[in-house]
Amino acid sequence: MSTARRVIVINGAGGALGAALSRTFASEPDTDVVLSDVSRETLDATIAALPPDVGGVETMLADVSEPDDVEAVVARAVDTFGRLDVLISNAGVLSPNGRIHNQTTDDWQRAFQVNVLGAVNGISAAVGVMRPQASGSIVLTASVAGLTAWSHAGPYCATKAAVIHLAKVAAVEYARDGIRVNCVCPGTFLSRIHDGLADEAIDAIAAKHPLGLGHAEDLVGAYSYLASDASRWTTGSAIVVDGGYAAP
Repeated sequence: MSTARRVIVINGAGGALGAALSRTFASEPDTDVVLSDVSRETLDATIAALPPDVGGVETMLADVSEPDDVEAVVARAVDTFGRLDVLISNAGVLSPNGRIHNQTTDDWQRAFQVNVLGAVNGISAAVGVMRPQASGSIVLTASVAGLTAWSHAGPYCATKAAVIHLAKVAAVEYARDGIRVNCVCPGTFLSRIHDGLADEAIDAIAAKHPLGLGHAEDLVGAYSYLASDASRWTTGSAIVVDGGYAAP
């Protein structure tokens, strides 16, 4: 990253993790960000929570399952800030709770369209800019569910496993272009999807994590590392940040 200022695109900036990433990167010196999400409400909440005196901030509504939307987000970064140094593909969806034979074709298609094709669209859009630059870092959000088996979550587990392998394939394909591709595999961290769950359910989830449940802020360090020159010899990696969930 040879430029004096760094330009970062974060897709899926409206959720708990996306908001934490947005706050961190927007606050870093000499950094401009483009933040996108499919929801105006959650994107506005992320923007409202940014600290004062951040660098340049652009926002766009975008559905990562639509290639044109993702291309438009990357184009906004280039048109506004002149380049793209880091793309974080963080958008994702959970699948309904149910065994494989009870999951519908729509359940599977929705998971693949957002979780897998969303990452594919992000890579495709980013490399179009990063290859001429001969530099760049792409970070995908996978999950510890892609490394372990979660009952009643077939579409989610399968698609997150696909994201992990996609990062490896992309890392090999674009290494000679100076582009690094990695992913982060979070464990369970508290977010809006847990609202309304009984305390007993939260306790059961926490019990599977030796360090207990995490928070979105606990994951930011892995993304910061992969987005920085400190990880210049790291590509094709799946960094697990899961409170020990996958350790046993």
